[in-house]
Amino acid sequence: MDDLFGSGRGNDDDDGDDGDDGGSDAVSAGTAASGGGRLPSGTPGGFRTASPRSPLAVRMRPRTIDDVVGQQHLLGPGSPLRQLAAGADAGGPAGPSSLILWGPPGTGKTTLAHVIARGPGRKFVELSAITAGIKDVRRVMDEALTARDLYKTTTVLFLDEIHRFNKAQQDALLPGVENRWVVLVAATTENPSFSVVSPLLSRSLLLTLKPLTDADIEGLLVRAVEDPRGLNGKVRLTPEALDHLVRLSGGDARRALTALEAAAGVAYGDADDVGLTKPDEADGEDTSGAGAGEDTAMAAAGEPVTVELRHTERALDAAAVRYDRAGDQHYDVASAFIKSIRGSDVDASLHYLARMLEAGEDPRFVARRIVISAAEDVGMADPTALQTAVAAAQAVQLIGMPEGRIVLAEAVVHLATAPKSNAAYMGINKAIADVRAGLGVGIPPHLRDAHYPGSKQLGHGVGYKYAHDAPHSVASQQYPPDDLVGRDYYEPTGNGAERDIAVRLERLRKIIRGK
Repeated sequence: MDDLFGSGRGNDDDDGDDGDDGGSDAVSAGTAASGGGRLPSGTPGGFRTASPRSPLAVRMRPRTIDDVVGQQHLLGPGSPLRQLAAGADAGGPAGPSSLILWGPPGTGKTTLAHVIARGPGRKFVELSAITAGIKDVRRVMDEALTARDLYKTTTVLFLDEIHRFNKAQQDALLPGVENRWVVLVAATTENPSFSVVSPLLSRSLLLTLKPLTDADIEGLLVRAVEDPRGLNGKVRLTPEALDHLVRLSGGDARRALTALEAAAGVAYGDADDVGLTKPDEADGEDTSGAGAGEDTAMAAAGEPVTVELRHTERALDAAAVRYDRAGDQHYDVASAFIKSIRGSDVDASLHYLARMLEAGEDPRFVARRIVISAAEDVGMADPTALQTAVAAAQAVQLIGMPEGRIVLAEAVVHLATAPKSNAAYMGINKAIADVRAGLGVGIPPHLRDAHYPGSKQLGHGVGYKYAHDAPHSVASQQYPPDDLVGRDYYEPTGNGAERDIAVRLERLRKIIRGK
């Protein structure tokens, strides 16, 4: 059976030019000033030619900017990315801009760097913030300055995972970026506002990459199946298998291609297993799954092997949860969780709860958010919600995980399905605003402390009415400072328990204020 992962020249560039850079990942570390030749092998970050045994995601990297899937909002005519990819051929008076590419994994940050690397007339250097240090940065800056002054060549520096650089390491980039010794292309999955120093942000253009759409992923998978650099037509995908791969990719092109390669390997393995059975065994019941014998015959005849849903299910046990407890996903998922509870969507609330727990989020953090939501969003519309939330927080600390998920789920269901009111939350906010504005001068004398000798001579406590001596234990007297008399902070809604509270509150205010 043919090698599924390609062999020989077929997985390199198929334009017939032996002098080309090779396969989809066949990009030199930089382009020399003359003739587009390769830089010396010691150049930092040099891209290697894609091996026929390279991962499918590497082999399928686009060669040109027009081959890039998705991110069309960043690739319009005259866009900074197109200008940078055009290299020395770019027209116009403006020079190339340094860029910070921010987006989730698998959205094309490294792919765009590879495309830029193929642009003519520029030296390209790659560094990874995981392994590089200040010495590496300074060496690149020195070489870039030499290349600019001696050879009139602009150096493009691709820095992956820039958020892993500390402040001192990022500061080392500033002179080169500011004076355009290098054109920086930095990639990060973290919010640059938190992970990149402000001076570097102000000297660069921030481009946000979006997760690929289902249509983008589907087109990419179909191309990978047919492209000579990919699976070269040696497999075919059933619609169910294709849909499964798209759904589990989560907008991540690398994950989709990795999953396709794994599923194709499973399908080929099944075909091989059936092909090795003895003739008398083959006459019996087919235990390898429907269609396996047919696949074996087709594979032997050079026909493509069919990748079915059962193959993708075996290759992909479950979709990986994209979540970083120290990054944006931590805050984004928590925000979506709270807003789903507030919006009374119990199903979405449970989904985001599951995402946090499956990603390893601290259940105590989740419990604290639930307690806050109970007071802020449910409030007095269902006073028992706060009791449930506090009990859940205590129970999680008592029993731990994984059983704690059950307690948290019960609290989430209670809050999401409860009537909602933020009246208490809004009331304290209005009261705080008045205090900060200087309102509420003094305290009525009859409410002041009168337990110490001489307080009566100051008028403290004089005229105070003990509430339990009044009818219904509600006395008519002034409680707020003079400048806040008649000020209403708590305005109950008509939801849940606050319907009855509103009626009672109206009677209370009339008695207290003597109306």
